Amino acid sequence: MRISEMAGKEVINLGDGARLGIIGECEITFDSRTGVIGGLVLPKRRSIFNFLGDGQITTIPWQAIKRIGDEVVIVDLNNAYERMYSTFRE
Repeated sequence: MRISEMAGKEVINLGDGARLGIIGECEITFDSRTGVIGGLVLPKRRSIFNFLGDGQITTIPWQAIKRIGDEVVIVDLNNAYERMYSTFRE
């Protein structure tokens, strides 16, 4: 599957049903030496009243992706571990 085929799919966490973002608004991290994909970097979802966002991001390790469906991508993020990688852009 190409990343362009994933564009527009919503990313949802299996553990708590949280809507994490939409692919197409994300960045992909990869090892430039090996070409191995490291994960997705999604901007935090913005509320209707927060047009500019706060610069916060969520990093989703590639191995956390469990299923890619027609409309959604299901990920399994352990709140205590992976979400601590959520950080602010500098």
